[in-house]
Amino acid sequence: MTGQRYIDEVLLPHVRLFRGAVGDKFVFMDDNATCHRTLAVQDCLDSEGIQRLIWPARSPDLNPIENVWDALGR
Repeated sequence: MTGQRYIDEVLLPHVRLFRGAVGDKFVFMDDNATCHRTLAVQDCLDSEGIQRLIWPARSPDLNPIENVWDALGR
């Protein structure tokens, strides 16, 4: 996956429409993958007025499903 492909296949057709349905309080959260952090992606989000939630990569504290996987692993 490249940053441009992420823009073309995810951000513009899905995230932009969902943001329009939710309204101004919409905050977008992604998983900090390299392709999600390109300048082209940031420029696209800025031009669409989409605010991104800032959070550390691979943070189990902010991703509740990770706690479930941990419990199942034990």
